[in-house]
Amino acid sequence: TPGAPTTGADVRLILASKSPARLALLRRAGLAPEVIVSGFEESQIRNPVPIDLAMTLARCKGESVVRRLDGDYILIACDSVLEFEGRAHGKPGTEQAAIERWQRMRAREGILHTGHYVAVSRASALHDSVRIGSTTVAFADVSDGEIAAYAATGEPQRVAGGFTIDGRGGAFVTSISGDPFNVIGLSLPLVRQMVIDLGVAWQDLWVPPDDEVTA
Repeated sequence: TPGAPTTGADVRLILASKSPARLALLRRAGLAPEVIVSGFEESQIRNPVPIDLAMTLARCKGESVVRRLDGDYILIACDSVLEFEGRAHGKPGTEQAAIERWQRMRAREGILHTGHYVAVSRASALHDSVRIGSTTVAFADVSDGEIAAYAATGEPQRVAGGFTIDGRGGAFVTSISGDPFNVIGLSLPLVRQMVIDLGVAWQDLWVPPDDEVTA
């Protein structure tokens, strides 16, 4: 078992993601992670079950960075997948794909699943965990003009599910059921619990208020 929570020590915190939204979220929560992009090729993982896909991708991304590290650290890796029409959907990738996705999603609901992988390396021992956060999202009945304009911004092409709630797409989401942070790409309450379960006090990851980095 990981043992009692650590207290009072500087902790090397690593975010294994190039997502600016995840980095900004952690910074607003009082953390100052360093970013190490995994470089893991998502397309090599095939799984028809959205929850399993999100968890597997999060673990693979995290483990690909863990293999490059040594010493003591805490690492967080995430991957988000939209479950819609019974299938897993990632980033649309192209403007046309984003338009087609939104034409199907409008006035309907989807479930945004985010897999979370947390690893704690301490005293030459590695403990890790992977868990899922799921949030139901209801989409507005947006017009064809709105969809085309949104796709033209480039935002939906770059994000899991083809939408955000912390960007232009926020106006197209009428309600959510579950953790809103999970939709942004990282569930703060879930990561806190995972960190605690792995033997680290959440507040030890906070930086002093004068050192906070705002996004």
